[in-house]
Amino acid sequence: MDAPGPEPERHDEDRVARIAALAQEHGRSVALAESLTSGRISALLGQGEAASEWFRGAVVAYDEEVKYDVLGVTRGPVVTDTCAREMATGVRRLLGGDVGLGITGVGGPGPQEGRPAGTVHLAVVSDEESWTRELSLPGDPDEVVAAATSCALAELRLALEGEGPPAADARRE
Repeated sequence: MDAPGPEPERHDEDRVARIAALAQEHGRSVALAESLTSGRISALLGQGEAASEWFRGAVVAYDEEVKYDVLGVTRGPVVTDTCAREMATGVRRLLGGDVGLGITGVGGPGPQEGRPAGTVHLAVVSDEESWTRELSLPGDPDEVVAAATSCALAELRLALEGEGPPAADARRE
């Protein structure tokens, strides 16, 4: 999946408004585990309408040890679908969210764990379903983080709409 347009952050406020409306409409709560995005997604969600009613919170697990010790991620590589899924599962358990999202990756400028800059793994986990998605996003570190943020918001919207991911792009768990 590629970044959503040349200026991905331009529609983030609209995405957050839709997430807020869906969460309230369906009585669902959201919890996040962020690494690559360093709290950018949670900062946006916290600005959503009535966020205190549906946004449980976030763990910014930039350091590997935080992923392992706080979120219960299995020790090993952290730029993987497995890590993103375990982050989402862990934050859901920790914060009591109905929907958990985990995001990890390589912002750049260089590679990490043999993965090139722009590699992003995100996962959505709920009682009903879970899926992971691997993205390859172009740009410098700021552009990668901005595009990853937009993609994560789009995935949260899909989860709250109950539609799940497009089958060709994601791996269902």
